[in-house]
Amino acid sequence: MTLSALVTGAAGGIGRAVAMRLAADGFRIIATDMDEERARTVAEGIPGEGHTGHALDVTDETAIGACFDAAEAQGTPVNVVVAAAGILILDETGQRRPITQTSTQEWELTQRVNSTGTFLLVREYLRRRTATPAPYARFIAFSSVAAQLGGYRSSSAYIASKSAISGLVKAAAREAASLGVTVNAVAPGLIDAPMLRLSLDPANDAEIARSIPLNRIGTPEDVAGAVSYLAGPDGAYVTGATLDVNGGYRMQ
Repeated sequence: MTLSALVTGAAGGIGRAVAMRLAADGFRIIATDMDEERARTVAEGIPGEGHTGHALDVTDETAIGACFDAAEAQGTPVNVVVAAAGILILDETGQRRPITQTSTQEWELTQRVNSTGTFLLVREYLRRRTATPAPYARFIAFSSVAAQLGGYRSSSAYIASKSAISGLVKAAAREAASLGVTVNAVAPGLIDAPMLRLSLDPANDAEIARSIPLNRIGTPEDVAGAVSYLAGPDGAYVTGATLDVNGGYRMQ
């Protein structure tokens, strides 16, 4: 039996690593991104057969429904959804804006993509799994160490949006349990991916690494491994949880 996994934000550093890892685990990947060409490039670069790439704006509930329709067109349900799409808006110098200088537009766009986008995805997924149950049904969202610590490099809008996801995961996990669906999140710390590089010059990596107990910045593959666990058979009895992937950074 071939299982499928729909990954949003699949053209990003972490999203691509997640798609590659789940494909290695045996999943057929539905790679999605705002840019359809980039999504297709990711799908074409994944070893194996049956992977597809699609354009998807996670703020558009109609587009989300259409994406699921396309993914399930052959009558096989999507087993796993990984909501990796997200945005972080910084100022022109790559720094977080103080709350006093944060525009309503920046705040609302960040919430719309990060938290509302996750809500729209889990709502559509649970509606479909209610109508058509599926084995190994998992929804995996993305929170952040920034939500747990108040952030250092992340904006207040980003911190709030990722905090909302932590609560949404618990609510969704309770509602989904009777369907046999688990709902969890991963909370990455400092990960060497494009979002981190908005604010951190690689020349400063060694200095930053000293603040992390494991003494290194994480990799997208570290996060992908955590997603693999939650999506795989060993994660079957885990739900409503947020798995920290931060090298011990949260202990500071």
